[in-house]
Amino acid sequence: MGENSKKIEIPYAVTVRDLAKLLQTNSIQVIKVLMANGVMANINQMIDFDTAAIVANEIGFEAVPESEAVVEDEKETGEVPLWRQIIDREDSKALIQRPPVVTILGHVDHGKTSLLDAIRHTDVQAGEAGGITQHIGAYQIESKGKTITFLDTPGHAAFSAMRARGAQGADIVILVVAANDGVMPQTKEAISHAKAARVPIIVALNKIDRSDANPELVKKQLAEQGLMADDWGGSTMVVPVSAKQKQGIDDLMEAILMTAEETKIMANPKGNVFGTVIEASVDVKKGVMATLLVQNGTLKMGDVVLAGNSYGKIRAMFDFHGKKIQKAGPSTPAQIMGLTDVPTAGDIFQVYATEKEARAVISAAKADAALHQTTKKATLEELFAKFKAGETKELCLVIKTDVNGSLEPIVNSLNDLSKEGEIKVNILHAEAGNINENDVTLAAASHGIVVGFNVQAEPLARKKAENEGVSIRIYDIIYRMLEDIEKALKGMLAPEFKEVFTGRAEVLAIFTISKLGAIAGSRVREGEIRRNNKVHVIRKGTTVFTGEISSLKHEKDDVKEVRNGMDCCIGVKGFEAFEVGDILETFILERFGS
Repeated sequence: MGENSKKIEIPYAVTVRDLAKLLQTNSIQVIKVLMANGVMANINQMIDFDTAAIVANEIGFEAVPESEAVVEDEKETGEVPLWRQIIDREDSKALIQRPPVVTILGHVDHGKTSLLDAIRHTDVQAGEAGGITQHIGAYQIESKGKTITFLDTPGHAAFSAMRARGAQGADIVILVVAANDGVMPQTKEAISHAKAARVPIIVALNKIDRSDANPELVKKQLAEQGLMADDWGGSTMVVPVSAKQKQGIDDLMEAILMTAEETKIMANPKGNVFGTVIEASVDVKKGVMATLLVQNGTLKMGDVVLAGNSYGKIRAMFDFHGKKIQKAGPSTPAQIMGLTDVPTAGDIFQVYATEKEARAVISAAKADAALHQTTKKATLEELFAKFKAGETKELCLVIKTDVNGSLEPIVNSLNDLSKEGEIKVNILHAEAGNINENDVTLAAASHGIVVGFNVQAEPLARKKAENEGVSIRIYDIIYRMLEDIEKALKGMLAPEFKEVFTGRAEVLAIFTISKLGAIAGSRVREGEIRRNNKVHVIRKGTTVFTGEISSLKHEKDDVKEVRNGMDCCIGVKGFEAFEVGDILETFILERFGS
């Protein structure tokens, strides 16, 4: 291969059509190269990475597996998570393969906890309300003489919250899908979160013992989400299991060990100690108790640990059975006593020489935070500026639309823009529905933004976006959305205006007043309603009109504002079709930047 060959990231399984797009050529050319190498394939057939690499080589590209490309991109852009920076500083000769850390994601009632119960042979689910996992824990099991660590997370949102804090959520994701139920909305969300984390996905096809199980249909649904089953010619291992009957568990363990062997998960047991806080709480008798997952080095009794703004010397350490231990190596969970405060799940912890040194680090971090009190949002303009400075190579988007019919043209158009622009568009998740907290969490973890078409951002999602520094842009015309993103990719986007929430009122009655027409007798439920603010009229979760407040009365008086808990009459310019139960959500527009 020539020295000038351009490196290109290729998934472990890709269709001929998609490979042609990646190689900037047509499908006929790819099929010709395949035929010359003895591979007969049609335009929609999946081929593995090794075969795709041969085609790329002949067309003048150097193929790089997707996971390796991620590492290289992080090093080039400087956006390298702290955990990887520490590993990169270790002596490569001292690195050994550590046990894989596995997390289980999936739809709420597809059997995640039951599967963990079957794996570790303990009755976890029986003690949990409604069968839903209530906390984050960590467990280890032995399979064929090798150790596997499981994180018992309460869902994909917690998984991505860890990533948002710079931690490594897991090395491998087990996606649990019920064979009788198939791919559900939460399944799709879990897939998006796992793909954004760029970790291998193994599908556990649960409830295979059910009479209404339809594994082939589920595999078809998974393929539509980009997870092609290995027995369909893809690279995703789909393992049939029954958590209830404890069937297929050994096969699942074997799949995990095979994936771990291919992934090469490394650590230095004698290196710098760091890891992730899995859970933390205050025990009345023992004080702060924190469960830590060691990811490099060896944690020992007496070590000084710093996690977030909490620090302290380890006074006692326990394994996941509750037995006292003196040390914990890579991939080992350990519960410790001795921290001054309760750290946050997902915080990265490190070991320092003395408590004085740990306090100095916290003081420096607080001083730095004081200088940057306002969280900077990852706006389209700022993402392009980062690209120009060589700090990023892609624009990460979460797309939400009102109906599925709007979704496909938007996604296809954005993918076309990605080919034309300098920055790659990476669609983390695309789905119909209002913008929720999970959408914001996913965007925050990937330094992306949320884009909506004809939808609303739920109040909790809006608050989370403010706290996490995530930009939300909502449009009512598709071409304006695409135009803005296209301009951002080309560095020509005009300054962004954002909606700043001011108040929310519920319509309790409708009155008709001469000269004013129909007005809404309302009660303020949150914030305050201000005269001349802009307003969304929301009916059953859907915006039916957006305009301006034309009149605002409290009792018989015209007023400038009405506060939370008070009654008022609201008129909206150009709108009179109020209905009892409508929500009037007011806002102002603020401009980003100067």
